[in-house]
Amino acid sequence: MDKQLRWLVTDAIAADCYGGFVTVSSNFTIPSGAGTERTAPPNTLLRGYEIIDAAKTQLEAECPGVVSCADILAIAARDSVLLAGGIARWQVPTGRRDGLVSRASDTSNLPAFNDAVDVQIRKFSEKGLSTQDLVTLSGAHTLGTAACLTFSYRLYNYNNTNGPDPSIDSALLATLRNLCPDGGDATRRVNLDTGSPNRFDTSYFSNLRSGRGVLESDQLLWGNPTTRTFAQRFLGIRGLIGLTFNVEFARAMVRMGNIEVKTGTQGEIRRVCSAFN
Repeated sequence: MDKQLRWLVTDAIAADCYGGFVTVSSNFTIPSGAGTERTAPPNTLLRGYEIIDAAKTQLEAECPGVVSCADILAIAARDSVLLAGGIARWQVPTGRRDGLVSRASDTSNLPAFNDAVDVQIRKFSEKGLSTQDLVTLSGAHTLGTAACLTFSYRLYNYNNTNGPDPSIDSALLATLRNLCPDGGDATRRVNLDTGSPNRFDTSYFSNLRSGRGVLESDQLLWGNPTTRTFAQRFLGIRGLIGLTFNVEFARAMVRMGNIEVKTGTQGEIRRVCSAFN
């Protein structure tokens, strides 16, 4: 279920909500994966494309040329949250159309696993999303996994210190070292939420408070006073105005899903999500 959420973030922030990253060709005449968002380094470990392809195949059989791949991504992200126990059923605005380009260079806007907080804030702000949106949407890491290569540098020789990132909880450090030994399989997947990995809840924020954020970009959110305050509000810390994670997540997802969408006669409705018409 984590895949659907990651897909929407990729599509919204890198591709401006037009389904660009699921294509395997970078233009109409060269059906090659080279140079597309799908083959760009931040997306090489994404899985589950067959889920979107299967949904598109069924929809085309029933109502050809009506539902875009971009809309399928948005709806799949919403439904993945519901299946994982999220209680806020939000209405997904539809009517998006698919874009006509897919460029690997567009993925430079994507949040990275080692981004500093100010970089994360800037990347979200450039797409019209607030700091609260950043913290809220980062909470999607209550689901899903990450490859060892995205955090193993924190475990052994952080910043060339010959030691681990000092912000990592000692028990988590031992667990991660066992799962991702130095020089081991860099593609092995590890749960991002060590509390309740298959349930959509606020455990992710509790993890950050305890130094149990797997990704450095996540743990840094607790170290920054501004982003930490939003995390604390989701946890109901006394003295702060509380925020309901499910409700705010739904609102942030709608905002993200509306980033620079293509509608009307813009773009196209793809017949197959993995290729332009």
